[in-house]
Amino acid sequence: MAGSELHFTKMHGLGNDFVVLDGIRQQVSLNAAQIRQIADRHFGVGCDQLLLVEAYDRSDADFRYRIFNADGGEVEQCGNGARCFARFVYDQGLTQKTTIPVMTAGGRIVLEIQQDGQVTVNMGAPELEPVRIPFISEQRQTLYNLDIAGENHSFVAVSMGNPHAVLQVMDVDTAPVETLGSQLEKHPAFPQRVNVGFMQVLGRNHIRLRVFERGCGETLACGTGACAAVVAGRVQGLLDEQVSVELRGGRLQVQWQGEGQAVWMTGPAETVFRGTLTL
Repeated sequence: MAGSELHFTKMHGLGNDFVVLDGIRQQVSLNAAQIRQIADRHFGVGCDQLLLVEAYDRSDADFRYRIFNADGGEVEQCGNGARCFARFVYDQGLTQKTTIPVMTAGGRIVLEIQQDGQVTVNMGAPELEPVRIPFISEQRQTLYNLDIAGENHSFVAVSMGNPHAVLQVMDVDTAPVETLGSQLEKHPAFPQRVNVGFMQVLGRNHIRLRVFERGCGETLACGTGACAAVVAGRVQGLLDEQVSVELRGGRLQVQWQGEGQAVWMTGPAETVFRGTLTL
């Protein structure tokens, strides 16, 4: 697509920012290098992830929702992006529905646009079986331990359509997000790499969270990371069913009744600007 023009929309969910491309009304065929160029904050538009809206020809979903990290790699799921996806297809007139089923590489999710403009996402049931996360372990445990740079670290491993490791910390402000996050992201026990959450429990209905996302580093907010953290807190008996998750970019509301049940996440989605880029 060298030399061609693409219309895009810049959006964010709590500061987790996205370039959204309509792949229904324009042809979109990007390679990893072009995605990295778009995501570059100095030479491109700048974003944590690029989101692609595509048509879906089966009855169980209205659209295909594809997510590419800033490094150009495609990933299975992005919760903040899902809220932006819902607002995009509705605001752009691609649908008149306010309940929108979409298909991701991690499975089907349902997006609901609320009257106040916030979006609630049914993120589906979390996966705690190691082989399905995927995480290499002989058996399922509540807490796993890995030795990293000579220190033992305990965490909960969970998939929200993408793999997460959630560590409990005393204070997220002093947590080693960049160093430990980078080391754990690439640990061979996670064959598809992993998103790393650092969770500070303030009460049974309130946590603080920072997330080191695979392929892009720490972001201001991570929707699947917020869901994974609540699941991690719940399986350890630390949290109640409804939790306010305080991220650096703002707050998300997450609800999970327990194993086998879907995780529900509610938060904002904002459009920043629209433009045309030349590759």
